[in-house]
Amino acid sequence: MTASSTVRLQREPFDAAAEAALLTRGRTDVGALVTFTGICRGSEAGETIAALTLEHYPGMAEAEIQRHVAEAIGRWPLLGVTVIHRYGRIVPGEDIVMVATTSSHREAAFAAAEFLMDYLKTRAPFWKQVEKTDGKIWVEAKATDDAAAGRWSTSGGRHAAE
Repeated sequence: MTASSTVRLQREPFDAAAEAALLTRGRTDVGALVTFTGICRGSEAGETIAALTLEHYPGMAEAEIQRHVAEAIGRWPLLGVTVIHRYGRIVPGEDIVMVATTSSHREAAFAAAEFLMDYLKTRAPFWKQVEKTDGKIWVEAKATDDAAAGRWSTSGGRHAAE
């Protein structure tokens, strides 16, 4: 059976519990559901954040994320994947992103969810601007995020067989 997948980029908030329920409704082959929801923090390095603004190229961003979802489905025995990423102005406390994966067993669901989040954090075509009390700044990539994503390269990183 081919894994189902959903990729949505949207301005509006989403209901993580409802989205997760859609992946398991009526399924008796699912033994694991892993979800991750990223939430906008109110501070970074001790500084107050008023909001984040996320920008993307419509069409291109969805296709690129779908390509990585397909890679995850090829690497792990997944039954379903949902990726929802918001764009626009997001204030502290609001959800930014959700990744949900299902599989017959937890190992595959956990690994695939982590793989997808590492990709979204480092390589997805989004641009993030932080709004602080003293102005707005564009966020640079972090070396720690790049290192986390590097674990998944096929030349020495984690593989589907693990």
